[in-house]
Amino acid sequence: MPEVVVLGCGIVGLYTTYCLINDAGVSPKNITVMAKYMPGDQSINYTSPWAGGNFSCITPNDKETLALDKFTYTNLATIQKKLGGPSCGLDMYPSTELWDEYPGDEKILSLKSYIKDFKVIPKSKLPEGVEFGINLTTWDFNCPYFLANFKKYFEGLGVKFIQTELTHISQAYKPDTKVVFNCTGIGAFSLSGVKDDKVYPTRGQVVVIKAPHIKQNKMRWGSDYATYIIPRPFSNDELVLGGFLQKDNWTADTFETQTADIIKRTTELLPEILDRPLEIIRVAAGLRPSRHGGPRIEVEHIEDKLLVHNYGASGYGYQAGFGMSHKAVALYTKAKRQQSGKL
Repeated sequence: MPEVVVLGCGIVGLYTTYCLINDAGVSPKNITVMAKYMPGDQSINYTSPWAGGNFSCITPNDKETLALDKFTYTNLATIQKKLGGPSCGLDMYPSTELWDEYPGDEKILSLKSYIKDFKVIPKSKLPEGVEFGINLTTWDFNCPYFLANFKKYFEGLGVKFIQTELTHISQAYKPDTKVVFNCTGIGAFSLSGVKDDKVYPTRGQVVVIKAPHIKQNKMRWGSDYATYIIPRPFSNDELVLGGFLQKDNWTADTFETQTADIIKRTTELLPEILDRPLEIIRVAAGLRPSRHGGPRIEVEHIEDKLLVHNYGASGYGYQAGFGMSHKAVALYTKAKRQQSGKL
């Protein structure tokens, strides 16, 4: 029977599994990942496969989140190596990020301290309407492929995966279970025993095209919009174009008007996309698991067992989620030690 249960098989659940093994020294054979959706599945309620999937400047400027970003960026190479190198669906690409308004000294000074090839773009070279911009080298994910390879890696170590739908958090506890990590993302809104009414979706829509000639990221951030271009490594030349940030919108449908708008904005931002005929592979929508007040990373004591919450990463699960999971596992280790001292 599982001693440690990770509930949720999105990127945060998999990062958490990794940290349990490598930070806390939990034997993979003592870990079970339970989830309604697994890599390869498709649902509007399974956010991780739909993500654009890169390290960008989408995160807030608070000190805590900036630290989570830094941890993830500086440690992803370790995961990449364990999964066999860039062919796992994680690789580095050049990137340009532009802001209509200056993003603040806190973010820029933090990024400058660790980002590879960080360089401020001279004001004279910025497009009209852009206040600030940087060039950098960033991490890009081929999200569906990377998730599948991450799961395969854990299975090879002995982690057990069980596909099941729970209606109450208590169902994750088996007789020998000592701790459950709640990494349910958007599911934390409706899961009984949690039902966090601070959780809400931020809907996005993306257009995936075939573009072998584009090998760079380009992003532009406005006060009420996000335009982004993200190449997917080891994807047969897929390029993700986005997007939207639609707060509290649960719609799984995709809309032609939004597709046209995405194509217009992205090709204006990077006209080289149109150097080849536009070949659309798919259009998809996803629900970022946002949360009022930011991510929930905390420990609950339920009689002699522990419940560790780790969800609410919104659109930055790939880029801050490793740091979130490192923190969640550290809190578990501390709680476990305190719990042992009381026995």
